[in-house]
Amino acid sequence: MFQIMLTPAAGKRLIGKGMASHPQIRSALNGRTIAIVAGTTNGYVAEEILASIGQMSNFSRKRFFRGISLPPNYKTTDQGRIADESGFRGDVIIRNGVLLPNNTIEEVAESLNEGDIVVKGGNALDMDHRRAAVLIGNPTGGTILVSLRAAIGKRVRLIMPIGLEKRITGDLDDLAVMVNSPGSNGLRLMPAPGEVFTELDAITLLTGASAQLIAAGGVSGAEGSIWLGVSGTAEVEQKAEQLLKSIAGEVGFTV
Repeated sequence: MFQIMLTPAAGKRLIGKGMASHPQIRSALNGRTIAIVAGTTNGYVAEEILASIGQMSNFSRKRFFRGISLPPNYKTTDQGRIADESGFRGDVIIRNGVLLPNNTIEEVAESLNEGDIVVKGGNALDMDHRRAAVLIGNPTGGTILVSLRAAIGKRVRLIMPIGLEKRITGDLDDLAVMVNSPGSNGLRLMPAPGEVFTELDAITLLTGASAQLIAAGGVSGAEGSIWLGVSGTAEVEQKAEQLLKSIAGEVGFTV
């Protein structure tokens, strides 16, 4: 086994690379629709998938989000939402392997069918039960409810890329009841029945190695980092180590 530390930015890049090799994603690029809902982790996912089909020129993850978490002293936000959203160009919709510009999940949801895929990030991760939940600021339920209507109503596949930095303790349903109760303040929380995809899944998919979370934290830019123990055959470990070292210096996301 070897150990390695990954920053949240490196974790997002790793998840992006893993999602670009996900067998369901690769299959859907041929004849189906993939809707990647805007979010910071999904920005890396979109980059890697679009790069794999040679269509990166019309995409930037710089403003590929709706609401985000920012430091309390960040002055141009309202509960994590950038005041000026003029740079938001829409979600990434790929149909039959071709990027459709200036579309959103709301605009294409009704046209999605069984076999299509919605990729939606999350804000809370229960690793014990492999479940994720999404914070909601929109009083009508936001993009997660649009995604769930497609997933449940039409059996569209819902995949939720989410970093280990977002792990929580406790039961997501109990947390949602508490957060969503009348009289509570702030954002709402929606647990979602999707396929969770973390850094651990990406490592296994890309290299065949097994990875476990063994510790976390750091300072001077390593805040939120994770320590992983990675194991496998000598050949597999070497492949995993090369991959993880290649992304370890990923620059943090800024707005």
